[in-house]
Amino acid sequence: EPAARAESTLAHWPVQLTLVPPNAPFLQGADLLVAAHCVPFSYPNFHQDLLKDHALLIACPKLDDFEAHLSKLTSVFQSSNIKSVTVARMEVPCCSGLLHMAQEAIRLSGKNIPMKEVIVGVRGEIES
Repeated sequence: EPAARAESTLAHWPVQLTLVPPNAPFLQGADLLVAAHCVPFSYPNFHQDLLKDHALLIACPKLDDFEAHLSKLTSVFQSSNIKSVTVARMEVPCCSGLLHMAQEAIRLSGKNIPMKEVIVGVRGEIES
């Protein structure tokens, strides 16, 4: 039987951290999902399980400019009244930098924003 066609739950554009203004309307009061670039390709239920009801920002802690992303994310936290942050990353070591980036941005923002981490395995399953 063919699987039912999944619907996108993406509610805004852009999603790339570099391109998003820190005060973008879709960030105001949002539950934020900060996802590594590889996560949506690796985790087949990304939209339904992680993205639904979240604003999305994507970044790669290995290939992108870490300091620029840290500065941008700090600005987002300072100006957007974010309610919560979920960091979705891959299990590979280089991806752990995304969690560090989010933690440091929250600290630098001076805000107390609840954060959780979701780790996706290279075979497409949630590890934690």
